[in-house]
Amino acid sequence: MGKIAWVFPGQGARFPGMGKELCAQYDIAKEVFDRADAALGFKLSELIFEGPSDELTLTYNAQPALLTVGIAASKVLESHGLRPDMVAGLSLGEYTALVNSGSLSLEDGVVITRKRGRYMQEACPPGQGSMAAIIGLSCAEVESICFESSKLGVVTGANYNCPGQVVISGDKKAVDDACRRAQERGGKSVPLAVSAPFHCVLMEPAAKRLSIDLEKIEFKEPTIPVYSNVTGRRLSDARGIKDILIQQMTQPVLWQVDVENMILDGASGFVEVGPGKSLAGFGKRINPTVRFVQFCSPHDLDAVIDLYEEASVL
Repeated sequence: MGKIAWVFPGQGARFPGMGKELCAQYDIAKEVFDRADAALGFKLSELIFEGPSDELTLTYNAQPALLTVGIAASKVLESHGLRPDMVAGLSLGEYTALVNSGSLSLEDGVVITRKRGRYMQEACPPGQGSMAAIIGLSCAEVESICFESSKLGVVTGANYNCPGQVVISGDKKAVDDACRRAQERGGKSVPLAVSAPFHCVLMEPAAKRLSIDLEKIEFKEPTIPVYSNVTGRRLSDARGIKDILIQQMTQPVLWQVDVENMILDGASGFVEVGPGKSLAGFGKRINPTVRFVQFCSPHDLDAVIDLYEEASVL
């Protein structure tokens, strides 16, 4: 019998209206949005459902918003008797995975991700940092380019998403220079619309602030395996989770390694739980033989059920 992994997206997947149909159709989803609103002390759900988009895009809003939508969607799947054998999340999505695994409460999750977003925003002055996706070059080529461009400032690999796509992060001048070098070598560069250079050493001030807040939170042993962005391996125990989340602020996301290790551990199908299709796109490039489906709307349920039925006969 094949295993099913649930994966949760990062903050780039947000859009106004995400999760609204789930909330309208399922009381268990509405309960998640209500609990998030109560924990934060304001109507995050209204911002999620109605926007405006520029307000939702702010990282300290986008992070708790995506966590809330991801958990609401996961609760709907669970209400249909569907559960994962393992979970992971890209960047912010790692917090959603921890909530889903029972390691972190929903209330602590939305509060800490809102703080995380604010700390990340404040760690680097506006316009100083940037991020870009480098497409069509190997990891080694991108790392060589970053080394060459680092004479102008910080620039490093931030997200190793799939074969042929690495996101770089750092000082804007150095990132721009790396993009130029990548194009000269036959690659393509796509600037990312982000408010700060995530997953690089410029986030060190944010990591220090976050560590103080994480110390106040109780993490429990995950009830299902959770795979780490920092190591690409299963988180071993609750004691190490805080350290991993602090390291994640300044270390690259090893998403391709996460997915490869879940497949090695028996995953034959993946459900991208939450808005967007980027993780499914990465997954198809990592291993085209493994099936990926999305779930963020009642209309997606049949495809998820089909995936589980397919896995049951493997």
